Amino acid sequence: MSNLPIEAEFQQAVSEITQTLEPFLAKNPEYRKALEVVQIPERIIQFRVTWERDDGSLAVNRGFRVQFNSALGPYKGGLRLHPTVNLSILKFLGFEQIFKNALTGLMMGGGKGGSDFDPKGKSDHEIRRFCYAFMQELSRHIGADLDVPAGDIGTGGREIGFMFGAYKKYRNEFSGILTGKGGNWGGSFIRPEATGFGLVYYVTEMLRDLDNTDWKGKKVLISGAGNVAQYAAIKVLELGGKVLSLSDSTGSLIATGDDGFTKEDITTIADVKLARKSLTSFDAGSRFKWYAGERPWKLVEKADVALPSASQNELNGEEAEALIKAGVRYVAEGSNMGCTLDAIEIFEKSRKSIKSRNNTEGVCFYAPGKAANAGGVAVSGLEMAQNSQRLKWTPEEVDAKLKDIMVTCYKTCWETGKEYAEGGALPSLVAGANIAGFIKVANAMKDQGDWW
Repeated sequence: MSNLPIEAEFQQAVSEITQTLEPFLAKNPEYRKALEVVQIPERIIQFRVTWERDDGSLAVNRGFRVQFNSALGPYKGGLRLHPTVNLSILKFLGFEQIFKNALTGLMMGGGKGGSDFDPKGKSDHEIRRFCYAFMQELSRHIGADLDVPAGDIGTGGREIGFMFGAYKKYRNEFSGILTGKGGNWGGSFIRPEATGFGLVYYVTEMLRDLDNTDWKGKKVLISGAGNVAQYAAIKVLELGGKVLSLSDSTGSLIATGDDGFTKEDITTIADVKLARKSLTSFDAGSRFKWYAGERPWKLVEKADVALPSASQNELNGEEAEALIKAGVRYVAEGSNMGCTLDAIEIFEKSRKSIKSRNNTEGVCFYAPGKAANAGGVAVSGLEMAQNSQRLKWTPEEVDAKLKDIMVTCYKTCWETGKEYAEGGALPSLVAGANIAGFIKVANAMKDQGDWW
């Protein structure tokens, strides 16, 4: 019996990594010690956050920062503000972040943090008071060369601004200690769009390698309605695809015709979400059908691409089967650990069934979030680089660098998957991502004396 608490999300993340690393570990057994070491965070900071509501009453929340691994650079990862936040979720996110950041090719370690504070229903004044109280403790543990947090669920531009202002006041310095900053005070162009755009750039490579095709005419299912989903949808539309779904925690909005969402629809939905309202506030008309309490994966008869972009474990085994039945050939995670293990096994089973690249009927090519959604943290890294140089690159420069990072990340996953993945004529992108990220981090840790 273990003396450690049950941490379901974290244990799922470790299990998924461990399974896919096995072909590499079988050939290089000395790295098993590195896997044992990398699972334990270098440091966990937990603290209370007390703040004042508008009515003058006291509120208290838990604050966290998991500084997981700094072998490749300063800890880097978002701050999540959501009532479901707990240590298991943050450890899972921080663990994934280590390897995601490694795949970008930038010098960033892995971390994650946040609080069980819920911004929904709070006034701007209450959110500001919470952010100042939260940063009063967090400011002791972060720095431009130590730990550089970013936004995440519940932490948008407003919250980043309040936290940055609090840090500046408490520490008496203007420093690049957060990314996702406003454009006028150290932020980077393309940062809000980065995760969604990067996801589409990654899948563009998958489309080319599997079917020698592009986005034109592709029917795309997207879950979520936040930044990732919005900008993935916009980029899909720009490249000629058709977006058939968006969703949030209350249900799914499904296009009734083949034309799907327009860019104007996405802009309206962005305004709805900025006001922290449900998708039910969107005037759907006859072009869309609302499915309360349902996810989009079983609601469309025919589609080509699925992009889970809402939250962890949002696509299960039954839904994976439904997607394959609907003809979906590409699944890439815009969210972190968007697919359950049984869903991943179903996608990987379809990949292994392909014995020849000349006959890929029935395959569903799967890409994990640590690779496919790395665009967000990649542009965060580019923001750090701009801050260090006191420069600001143009949108075109940042977008070109983002695209190059995502293409390189894909090629790394493809080549590593081809070398180590077992079964099938098609490389495993999940094995490639996990193994490539792990090797880079483990070698750096060994050089620095963290294992031997």
